[in-house]
Amino acid sequence: MRKVRIPILKLKDYLLVSIQVELDDQTVLTFQEDLLNKIKDTGAKGVVIDLTSVDMIDSFIAKVLGDVIVMTSLMGTKAVLTGIQPAVAITLIELGITLENVHTALDLEQGISILSQYLEG
Repeated sequence: MRKVRIPILKLKDYLLVSIQVELDDQTVLTFQEDLLNKIKDTGAKGVVIDLTSVDMIDSFIAKVLGDVIVMTSLMGTKAVLTGIQPAVAITLIELGITLENVHTALDLEQGISILSQYLEG
């Protein structure tokens, strides 16, 4: 089985991630490792994770995404989640997963704006 990798782009001091693939357990774990390594390699101060194309998640994927946010924070990087679809929001709440202290935005543009304000202000 071929590993699916989620592209992680660097823009100035930020990393941009737009998840355009169907998430499964292996893909999300690979993403977690790739993102943390990219933060270490680039010294990124912020990351925007765009979930616009993600219309369903299960409890494991939700937990890993929550863990990714905590891990990026431990590495000194601010994370913003964008484009959370209604079904994903409902699933997170039903599973009791609260993404405390996580900034969210409707879209990628707003996510970058939030990072800019946080990091420059």
